Amino acid sequence: MKYKRSERLVYMTQHLITNPNKLIPLTTYVDKFSQAKSSISEDIRIIKDVLNAEGLGILQTTAGANGGAMFIPKISVERAEEIISEFKTDLESSERLLPGGYLYMSDIMGNPNMMNNIGDLIATMYGELEIDAVVTIATKGISLANAVACKLNVPVAVIRKDNKVTEGSTVSINYVSGSTRKIETMVLSKRTLKEGSRVLVVDDFLRAGGSITGVTNLMEEFNATVVGVSVLVEAKEVANRRFNDYTSLLKVSEIDEFNESFVVEEGNCLDYITGK
Repeated sequence: MKYKRSERLVYMTQHLITNPNKLIPLTTYVDKFSQAKSSISEDIRIIKDVLNAEGLGILQTTAGANGGAMFIPKISVERAEEIISEFKTDLESSERLLPGGYLYMSDIMGNPNMMNNIGDLIATMYGELEIDAVVTIATKGISLANAVACKLNVPVAVIRKDNKVTEGSTVSINYVSGSTRKIETMVLSKRTLKEGSRVLVVDDFLRAGGSITGVTNLMEEFNATVVGVSVLVEAKEVANRRFNDYTSLLKVSEIDEFNESFVVEEGNCLDYITGK
């Protein structure tokens, strides 16, 4: 089948975007479309210019005999503001407040469109850090971790609180829960994460930080380096938080269970993106 340039552009754009952070040799397209390398290079240039102009991502190219193209998800600041604004609107409903000052977020975590957008946002913040895996805690953080990992094109490592026979050999640690102050256990299969990995830790909610501290301690058992921590929502008014090096999309404060009210404001992720 003979493809027109417009048809090649559609296919190549889709192929590059669905294979992020992976170098695609130009010969892949040369062979598929039976075109000269110079024609494919021009196609790549067109795609690169449009993605850059529209703030849809970065297309890195390499020259030479082994030259290729790699799509890196990177949204614009304006797009990031839109995603945060939409998330903030969804979260502000007073009906989300649960006993104990917790927020109901299961519908948000189960919204694939919202998770896809937030995946773009977090991948934009951490996409240049050579991440080998995204790490999260079962079960609420799994959909978020999958969305981010899809954009970074890396595997997900899910930490659990109990040992399962299907996990094989595991590594476990005890940690102090930040909210309940109880001693709890974290378990991760040895096969899930390679030794020496560079990992991004993601979670849905951050309060005192006991769980995230436990995750970082567990990563030490794998000789893994935590290159970043990102959460959807953080509780703003928390004393003696275990750590401070993280990004959040939103902050909640002034939680009043009696009046069913709370305040939602932006987190620090926009500052991270703009370099402030």
